[in-house]
This record gives sequence, structure tokens and C-alpha cells, in this order.
Amino acid sequence: MASAAEQLAANINWAAFGKAEELKKRIWFTLGALIIYRLGTYIPLPGIDPSAFEANFLGHKQGVLDLFNMFSGGAVQRMAIFALNIMPYISASIIISLLTSVVPSLEQLKKEGEAGRKVINQYTRWLTVVLAVFQSYVIAVGLEGRAGVVSEPGLLFRLSTVVTLTGGTMFLVWLGEQITTRGVGNGSSLIIMAGIIARLPAAIVQTFELGRQGTISTTLVLGVVIMAIAVITFIVFMERAQRRVPITYPKRQVGNRMYEGQSSFLPLKLNTSGVIPPIFASSLLLMPATAANFAQNGGVGVLGTISTLLGRGSPLYIISYVGLIVFFAFFYTATVFNPADTADNLKKHGGFVPGVRPGERTAQYIDQILTRITVIGALYLSLICLLPELLISSTGLPFYFGGTSLLIVVNVTMDTVAQIHGHLQAHQYEGLIRKAKLRGRKK
Repeated sequence: MASAAEQLAANINWAAFGKAEELKKRIWFTLGALIIYRLGTYIPLPGIDPSAFEANFLGHKQGVLDLFNMFSGGAVQRMAIFALNIMPYISASIIISLLTSVVPSLEQLKKEGEAGRKVINQYTRWLTVVLAVFQSYVIAVGLEGRAGVVSEPGLLFRLSTVVTLTGGTMFLVWLGEQITTRGVGNGSSLIIMAGIIARLPAAIVQTFELGRQGTISTTLVLGVVIMAIAVITFIVFMERAQRRVPITYPKRQVGNRMYEGQSSFLPLKLNTSGVIPPIFASSLLLMPATAANFAQNGGVGVLGTISTLLGRGSPLYIISYVGLIVFFAFFYTATVFNPADTADNLKKHGGFVPGVRPGERTAQYIDQILTRITVIGALYLSLICLLPELLISSTGLPFYFGGTSLLIVVNVTMDTVAQIHGHLQAHQYEGLIRKAKLRGRKK
């Protein structure tokens, strides 16, 4: 069965697209919002010397700052008002999602439908503010510690930095919600993807420049291009992969009519955890290097030793990276998908898995299948993230060829294309309904 993205790519009705005025308005709104976001990444924080900070950043870029700089589209390198990007909101969403499975009151809110979702969203926004204020203050203190970066260090600078960066993050949260409501695609995901894609051309030019200068061979450049195409194809295939558990609904009688039983399936994604495991694993592993770089004597002591052992491309780094990806893949999957709740819902609606007793046995059966496919999903994520890391450490190629960035771009693109296809189908259905009504009136 073809996916929505495949159907759109193969059977785009350009005539219907041209007539879909609502869809075109949504696309233009999305593009306009992303342009506003990109403009904000070039507005520097008040009270700092952008050129001095950029020179400082380039000397300490091998760490978590490089990861955040990629997600923010270069805003960290320029220390712009959107330097925090939307990452505090993403972190808050993940934390609230994890707490929902362990805090009974939050779990009850989740089951209350739209009203409960609004309360949870409000909690997420407040937690976003807390995380953004904390990160902004740490950044302000760190900037004051770098010689020549801050013109007038002190309480006023720290306060203005906290207000500016937190305000920038909350503006992006609002902008993302507007894109989701009035545009096309998931706003938060599109903002992150826009940051990655914005700096991708520079990374490609840098790679070809290295090839032209002879730093890397032409064969290696061609190999990287072929590998990127193969990896993207593999990601698309694996992200669409599902394990379909057959579900049967028995015959039922409504009034004097007997309805036949129906057969359906429960789709279990091969990669339920998405891009969360690589992001968490990268952040944790790069933290020691970042702390060591910003420390006064970062090259010595415990931080220096840990930073050396966990250097990118080292055996310990690779083993730890794979281990953390596998751990977070299982942990996050167990958090977002509860086999017991799924089995209870099936039992309430009269559905059952053929050959499996409803209730606890069904939950165990689904959990067993979920565990097996999560093993495959975790290995897939490890492979996608590990191959580019080995290539980066051995050849010095740009960080943008990392597996995390490719995963984000491909996932968001597939989701946006599927939504465009859905809007086109809705427009076509509306046209058919209007024609049917007109014919009915003529008769």
C-alpha cells in the first residue's frame, strides 16, 4: 500500500493544486513565517561584539554548541536573539511527555481529551519559560567570561540577555503554533528543519572546496554524495516501515440489522521513538567537551580527561553513542506507547487479535512485538548516526552530513508532503460535494 507521500509524488493533480486557493495561502503563510524566523537569526544580542564572539565560538565549536548551532541555523555562532531556537520547548515537551506516564494527575489530564490537552500545553509553555530563563542566564554568565565579547558586563547585561533570549524562544513557540494552525506541516519541526537546511548549502560548498583544494579526494566527494542519497533512501524506507498486527471485530446486531465482522490492523512503526534518541545521545556525549572548552583549565583535570576519552571518533565515544541511542530508543518507546492501554481499548470496542486472548495476553503479545521491532529500530538509528560520525572523524567533512540532521530533514519533509496531499484531497472532495449539490438542485 503506497504512502501519502508516494501518492502525491506520483499522482499530483496540478490542476487541482492550481485551484486550491486555501492550500496556496497556507503555503505562502508558512514560507513567510520561516523567512521571519531566518531574519531573526541575524539580529545579535544587545551588548555583545558579534565578531569577537564568532571568533571565540570557532575556537570552541567542537561540542554541544555545534549541535545547537546546527539546529538554530547559525544563530548560536552569531549569538542572535533566536540563539536558543525552539529547543527549550522541545525539551519541555519531552519532559512533560515523560512525566505524563509516571504522574497520575498528568496521565488523567491526557485522557480528558481536548480540555486536558490544553492544560498540558500550558504546563509545557511554563516549563519552556523556566528552561529558557535558566539557559539564558548560563549563556549570559558564559559570555561575560570571554574576553572582549561583552562591552559592559554586569546585572543589566544578564537581565537583558535573559529577557531577549527567552522572549525569542517564546516568539518562536508562538510562530510554530501559527504555522501548525494556519500553515502546512508541524511548525516546531519546520523551524528546526529550516535552520538545518539554511546552512546546508554552505556545508556542501565547503565540501566541494575541500575537494578542489586537494584536501580530500574527488573520489571521496563522489562517495559522500552517493552515500547521502543511499542514506536518505534508506531513511525513507525505514520510517515508513510498519508491523501490522491483525485486528478482528466480531459480528454485531444493531436493531434488526446484523453487521458483518470487520478486519483491520494495528500499525506499529519500526522507529516509534523518531529522532529523540540521537539528539539526546549527542547532547549528553558532547556536554563534557563543551564544559572543558569553556573551563579556565579545560585541558587538564577530570573534565579534560573525559573530553579526551569521549572525543568524536574515539572507540569510547562510538560505543557510548550506540549504547545511548539504543537506551533512549527503548526508553522513549516505552514512554509514548503503552501496550496495556492499547489492549484495554481493543477489548472495550470488541476487537481482538486472532489467536490471542483479549486483555492481558493481548498486551503481552503487543509488547513482545514492540520489543522486537524496537531492536531493529534502535539498530537502524545507530547505523544511520554512526556511519556519518565515522566519516566526519576520519575526513573532517562538515557536521551537516550527520545522521541526526538527515533524520530530521527527511522526517519533516515526509510529514509536510503528506499534509499537502491531505489538503489536496480535501479540496477535491469539496469540489465533488459542490457539484453533487448543484445537480441535486437542478433535478
